[in-house]
Amino acid sequence: MFSTQTYDVAIVGGGMVGLATAIGLANADLNVVVIDAGTTQAVSGAPKLRVSAINKASQQLLENLGAWQYLDDSRVSPYQKMSVWDKDGLGKIEFDAHSISETYLGSIIENDAISYALAKRASEISNLTHLEDQRLERVAFGEREAWLTLANGDNVSAAVVVAADGANSWVRQQCSIPLTFWDYGHHAIVATVRTELAHDATARQAFLPDGPLAMLPLYEANLCSIVWSVSPEQSAHLLALDDSEFGKALTAALDGRLGVCQLESDRQSFPLRMRYARHFARHRLVLAGDAAHTIHPLAGQGVNLGFLDAASIVDTLTELHEQGKDLGEYSHLRALERWRKADAMEMIATMEGFKRLFAGSHPLKKAIRDIGLTLVDNVAGLKTVFIKQAMGNKMTLPKLCRGSISS
Repeated sequence: MFSTQTYDVAIVGGGMVGLATAIGLANADLNVVVIDAGTTQAVSGAPKLRVSAINKASQQLLENLGAWQYLDDSRVSPYQKMSVWDKDGLGKIEFDAHSISETYLGSIIENDAISYALAKRASEISNLTHLEDQRLERVAFGEREAWLTLANGDNVSAAVVVAADGANSWVRQQCSIPLTFWDYGHHAIVATVRTELAHDATARQAFLPDGPLAMLPLYEANLCSIVWSVSPEQSAHLLALDDSEFGKALTAALDGRLGVCQLESDRQSFPLRMRYARHFARHRLVLAGDAAHTIHPLAGQGVNLGFLDAASIVDTLTELHEQGKDLGEYSHLRALERWRKADAMEMIATMEGFKRLFAGSHPLKKAIRDIGLTLVDNVAGLKTVFIKQAMGNKMTLPKLCRGSISS
């Protein structure tokens, strides 16, 4: 006989956004289950290829959830400076945390390390059930609850389902929620490289004719993670090069700013697409993270936007719970949906604007880029706004991304 368990919230997806949402809700005394198709393991050895630039708002979220303490300090790389330049122009911007009396701007951390820290924290919470290596087979939404059937035959019911199951969300597809999407025309090549010169705790981004190249400082002085956005044809060419030739191409793309670059890992490539779900919420359903939206990685804001989703969902459902209201009633979720859609659309539009402005070598575009970058770099007040935006200091921050929250 198969069992049925009832929860306040069922979260589909045990990645960074799903686990963060689960911990926040469980800390607010809701009974939560996470249905996770994967498993989480401690990170060791060589750096993992997928990393995130965690801004201060996301760090505050992880601290308030009690997960930050489980990150291995030796694998966390705080960066104090950012350097952005146009390879074919004169424009550049240099950001320094000390200019706004901060010690650092953010931290580069492996995605797997963040997931492990969140899973470790989740394992300590009695009213949070984390079902790993469990796939969802069916989902149905009723007037008063949602029902979920796992591949092993177990059944779960909940007042609301949070779909945090990634860009190709199975839950979103089952609910026939349409997407607005377009192909950026780029593939992102990710790899770990060793540089001749130390990265000096500086995150670098060069805008090249084919697309942006990010060099993200890792926990060793001469190790960086790269995210190189190029056309599909250029991606195929770069992947076909041997390690030595790829290192030479990377060194040339950076104008030798970090000396000779050498590969330290395999190379992976994946296509870049913008996705924006037409609905972020329905009766008894909320979409979060990549299930709701994906953006170009040129500013490294994807996971930070996902963490804002998590914190906003926690804020909203906690308030509904405290007021004794139905967590899954769509009329109670509309304000949350408007909030998240507005933030996502703002970020998508910003990334698209940057991408189009820095694409190509038209003389007028080059002039606008040079003037714009130089203006930001030389006007102190404007530069401060950009720095604080990159750090996640926004007036609409959810409670979990602000200050210290007592448990």
